[in-house]
Amino acid sequence: MRTSRASGSMFGLAYGDALGAPTEFLDMRQIRQRYGDDGPRELAGNPALVTDDTQMGIAVALGLLDALETPPVTPDLITPMWRRRFVDWLVSPDNNRAPGGTCIRACRGLSDGRPWLEATQHDSKGCGANMRVTPVGLVPGLSDEERAGAAQLQAAMTHGHPTGLAASELTAFTVWWLREGMSPADLPAALRERAHAQRTAYHERWLADLWARWGVKTPEDFISYGWDECLGILDRLDAALARPDRGADPCEATGAGWIAEEAFGTGLLCFLLFPDDPVSAIARGAASSGDSDSIACLAGAFAGAHLGMDAWPAAWAGRIEYADKLARIGSAWD
Repeated sequence: MRTSRASGSMFGLAYGDALGAPTEFLDMRQIRQRYGDDGPRELAGNPALVTDDTQMGIAVALGLLDALETPPVTPDLITPMWRRRFVDWLVSPDNNRAPGGTCIRACRGLSDGRPWLEATQHDSKGCGANMRVTPVGLVPGLSDEERAGAAQLQAAMTHGHPTGLAASELTAFTVWWLREGMSPADLPAALRERAHAQRTAYHERWLADLWARWGVKTPEDFISYGWDECLGILDRLDAALARPDRGADPCEATGAGWIAEEAFGTGLLCFLLFPDDPVSAIARGAASSGDSDSIACLAGAFAGAHLGMDAWPAAWAGRIEYADKLARIGSAWD
């Protein structure tokens, strides 16, 4: 029996992040010269340092733990808690890992006291929307509406583009379904079904009038744009899985990962190419020509949710940065 799937997912996120960070701005020739055809497979440093991907994932998780002290989780409850955690990240001396400009600009607005609807970057669907959403997929006991609304809200606080919201929801549900035992082979069809079912579902309770600031006529017009782009990436994922190439740059199939739907699709592709070999999954994400740390961190989150903590090399848990926080978060939801 696979156990400690929440811990496996949170640590997997960090492992992928740390493995992919040194390759983020290298091309495939440089990566192969430095690490060989299989990519990096060992954590570097002690501690092995992570990036803003893991830091912000921890921020989302800590906000959720705060909110769960007085359940249920509602937008009125969780929004100020996430604001505080995002601002804490903004001013942390550890926030020196080349963080994304969208997150920085939005969090500065939050720090200045602006409502998140004004602070968010409305035209951005960067991968910062969903690189940090894994904890929303690990919390037990949420309804589908609560999980979807929370996933979209944490994205919307910095990335106001509808595709960032839809990709974040799909990322969170992938983690949740894997944690609950769904077969990896069943994921693409389940994700496509959810995308179609939710295509015109706007979570007004969580998002207020975000849609009205995007220059469209209806909330349905707003959110369907994001779901349609995510359906496009699922088409590319299906095509890649129909002819799997475990040695190729995954970014050639599903995109470089700088934007939310591509980070989701390429991270998921790396996992699905190696569903029972988590180190190979994150190594494939790290050995890619795009946003390798974000791709590998999502692949690691998926792999850990599927396989549990024991699937990772035992020695890594004591070497990864923020191990104490990751362990606290994982144990809360295991």
